[in-house]
Order: sequence, then structure tokens, then C-alpha cells
Amino acid sequence: MDSSSYKLYHKHEPDSRTMLQAYFSGDPEMAFKDDSLMCLMEKLHNAFDTGHMTGKLLIDISAGPQIHHLYSACGFFQEIILMRTNEKCIMEIMKWQNDRTGAFCWGHTTAHVSSLEGRSDDCEAKEMKLKSAITHVVKVDPETETLTDLIGVPQADCVIALALLDAICKDQEDYMRNLRKIIKLLKPGGHLILIGGTNATYYTVGEHKFHMFTYDENFVRNALVAEGMIVLQCDVTPRKSESHLTDYDGILFLTACKQK
Repeated sequence: MDSSSYKLYHKHEPDSRTMLQAYFSGDPEMAFKDDSLMCLMEKLHNAFDTGHMTGKLLIDISAGPQIHHLYSACGFFQEIILMRTNEKCIMEIMKWQNDRTGAFCWGHTTAHVSSLEGRSDDCEAKEMKLKSAITHVVKVDPETETLTDLIGVPQADCVIALALLDAICKDQEDYMRNLRKIIKLLKPGGHLILIGGTNATYYTVGEHKFHMFTYDENFVRNALVAEGMIVLQCDVTPRKSESHLTDYDGILFLTACKQK
């Protein structure tokens, strides 16, 4: 398939439940267990465990309805605001947060993060703590000049962006423009965590292929430096999963600080 015919995440809205089942479920046959679950949660646990990233407000602006990457964060921030670009993701998250029938089960991830923290019997408490910390789930339009134009969200102490830039950016110019919008969400001295898949061109949800912006570690590092950010950590973990659903070759994990 010609990559120009791939769908765009924020315009064509992939099915949220199908995405969760394919990339984040607790199914033993789920191909991405090491990459999207175990590796990611361990990196986030280690990053927050240093105690350097803490404060009142964390904003998570990510692609998809996943919330497992926030379990470690909720112990270091009083309030978490989720920003999502499509209604299906918001509905999926709200179903989980409000304990509605048919909500996606994240028990496999609470068990893992509780184990990382040395509290293997604390799964239910961990889930309740995250649900309580999330105060707003809001829809944003990535094509507006400023992501907070209509919703009046204050600048955050920390912003997490998981795969959003991968999913919505068409080229390098687009990436830089959207990166600036995300950086504007941060207070001076605040921290940014960027997570994504390197050298990817597509991911699949159901029968549909969706576009992914292709980049490598050096591109992202240089982009942040160009925007005045101080890169604190930047590493790529080689892909472990075997699946034709997507073609990234590694998981990028980067932390940076906004200069005062």
C-alpha cells in the first residue's frame, strides 16, 4: 500500500477498543507486551522514582485511550489532565474512570507497576489513586494555533506525550510546529516526557493502516534543543515484538526540561 493512502489518527479516529486489544491488552498472545507495557512502565517508574519530576499538575497528551503509563506519575502530581484528539478515546477513558460496564481492564498493568514499586498487593489502591488524580479529560484540536485555546488549562509542571507526534505529524515541519504547541503547555522549569516508535511508517487498527511520522533519535533530540529545551535523557530500546501490525524498530524514551 502507498503510504500516502494511510489514514490519519486525528482525522479518521481508529476504533479505540480494537487499538487497546491489539497493543495494550493482557492477552498472553498480545505481541507488544514487552514494548508497549513492560518496557514503557519500567522507564516511567525509573524516571519518576528519582524524585526530580514532581509538582501540582501533569498534562498527558497522548494518542490512544491508554492510561497505564500514568500509574507511576500519579504518586508525584496532585492533578492530572488528559488531552485527547478524538471522542472515541475520551469515551473509552471515561468508561474506565467511572467503572462502567464493559470498561477495558487494566489489571495486568496495575499488577506490574505495583510490583515495580514493591507493593504487589496494592493493585486496587493504585487504580483508585489514578482515577482520583485525573480531574479532567478534554478534547483538543491539534490543528489550532494553541492547544489550550478553548479550555483554559494552566501550564503544567510535567507533560507526557505518548506517540501523539508520531500519529498526527505528516513531515518535519509539521513535527516542529506541533512540538512547539506541546512545549507551550509547560511551565518554565517543567519537564517533558516524549515516547514513541522510531523509524516507523504505519500502524494497523482493525482493517485500517494509519500513518506514522518517520524519525530517529537524533532528529528528536535536535528538535528539542532547537526549541530551547535541555535534554536530560534520550534512549532507544530495540523492538522486541514480532508483529506485522506496525513497523517501528525501537521505543524512544526522552525526558527534557524547559529552560526558565
